[in-house]
Amino acid sequence: MIKKLSAFIGKYKTQALLSPILVLFEVVLEVFIPLYMGKIVDIGIPNQDFGYILRMGGLMVLMAAGALVFGALCARVAVVASNGMSKNLRKGLFEKIESFSFKNTDRFTTPSLITRLTNDVNNIQNAFQMIIRMLARAPFMLILATVMAYRISPRLSVIILSAIPALAIVMALLAKLAFPRFEAMLKKYDSMNARTQENLVAIRVVKAFVRGDYETVKFKDAAAALKTAQRRAEKLLVLAMPVMQLTMYTSILLVLYVGGRDILAGNLMTGQLMSFISYITQILMSLMMILMVFVNIVLSSASAKRIVEVLDEQPAISDETADASLTPNDGSVEFRNVSFSYAENRENLTLTNIDLSIRSGETIGIIGGSGSAKSTLVQLIPRLYEVLSGELLVGGHDVRDYKIDALRASIGMVLQKNVLFSGTIRENLRWGNPDATDDELVAACQAAQADAFIAAFPDGYDTVLGQGGVNVSGGQKQRLCIARALVKHPKILILDDSTSAVDTATDAAIRAAFAEKHGDATTIIIAQRITSVMDADRIVVLNDGTINGVGTHEELMETNEIYREVYTSQQKGVA
Repeated sequence: MIKKLSAFIGKYKTQALLSPILVLFEVVLEVFIPLYMGKIVDIGIPNQDFGYILRMGGLMVLMAAGALVFGALCARVAVVASNGMSKNLRKGLFEKIESFSFKNTDRFTTPSLITRLTNDVNNIQNAFQMIIRMLARAPFMLILATVMAYRISPRLSVIILSAIPALAIVMALLAKLAFPRFEAMLKKYDSMNARTQENLVAIRVVKAFVRGDYETVKFKDAAAALKTAQRRAEKLLVLAMPVMQLTMYTSILLVLYVGGRDILAGNLMTGQLMSFISYITQILMSLMMILMVFVNIVLSSASAKRIVEVLDEQPAISDETADASLTPNDGSVEFRNVSFSYAENRENLTLTNIDLSIRSGETIGIIGGSGSAKSTLVQLIPRLYEVLSGELLVGGHDVRDYKIDALRASIGMVLQKNVLFSGTIRENLRWGNPDATDDELVAACQAAQADAFIAAFPDGYDTVLGQGGVNVSGGQKQRLCIARALVKHPKILILDDSTSAVDTATDAAIRAAFAEKHGDATTIIIAQRITSVMDADRIVVLNDGTINGVGTHEELMETNEIYREVYTSQQKGVA
């Protein structure tokens, strides 16, 4: 785990290595200050040698100033190194997540991935900064201060040295008990983030149904569960500081008692005892630093484990063995005895034994009841999910023979959930083709029946869309998404119930424009309304993950009971 994370230090290795070196110089200078203070008390003051006092005092000032400079430089390079490491780690995590298939993201869930990219990376960043700064400073200070204290009085040093192993045992025990509790706490973070995300995405529904109080209570419960988990994890660690302080202050009292007797016996000088107490303070501060780092490392270990889980996750869909030179020649699609299961369980199939051949340039309609796996069927074509068995061919080749980018570049897809991004309409349209000209954008929008309402905006194609396209209607959002897919000039165009929010006249106009201007592209239309697909070359009827019938509108009206029932019920609704 440490090896994996340390790889993200990257070009910041110099700063990461420089930080302990600078802190060593800082510590050396600080450790010598009590020594000269003791000399002033034991030599300068009794002899009333003001020159000696000034020289020793000047050296102390210079050492303090030098320690300040080295400490500031250390702090700066440590911040640069930790921030750089966290930047690289976030970039690596995001790139890994971008390589995931839908199956991988379903496994982790979106809120959990957000927590790992934000809160968990912050924990790693803080821990790394503490390691290269405080965890370097504390041992140096502990060792050097102990050596200096031992030189002053080996007898008094035994008191301090006997306390350190006891503290180490307590720390190790607390770490072992606290780690699983911090893991549980981070899962509560995921749960709270999920609640927050769901509420903010659906805020209009919450407002419309006057459910603000209800959602507030649910969030309060999630926050309370997180608070409970935090308290349970941290109440173990809060014991560490009192135990350490009790041990060390007891040691100081013993040192004062024994040291005082040594002074009276003539075995120790007053300045030496003052220096010794200063070194005890430095040792105490070192142990406090180690404790702070220890607490942070326990917390960040749970975060590190969650981050490494993402880094170690293998994308469910890989194209490592694919032919990089291969691209689809046409828009033909063929399903050969294809079965699929979200659970990868042959006993729990979502699609079963699908056999379907679609010619290039053909328009295919797909209808079926809710849960009949219409969306699942078309999501197999661009390999958003992988088939469980059978073969799926695009352009005459198995989809697994193509590089994923090459395959998806030839497919324009409008998903059931329409998503637009923050930015202008023009920027959103160019998602499909960054090099598209303005004329191409306008042509695509005209075909999608979007040009008219875009022109009505004061800024036209430069109109800024809010996050998720909140400042356009559902129908407008659908038409923009269709236009974005058309800008790609795809060989295969998949419309997954993408005209459900537009009126029938606009739906008909969109289909007419497709037939006129994009007739060379294979078009697959999933729809609830039969009127949206009745003019298709063929219509596929899905029922419970199997093909129930294939044919033209007229053929299915004669031969397919499901199609006929749907058509009849919809015509009654129109009447």
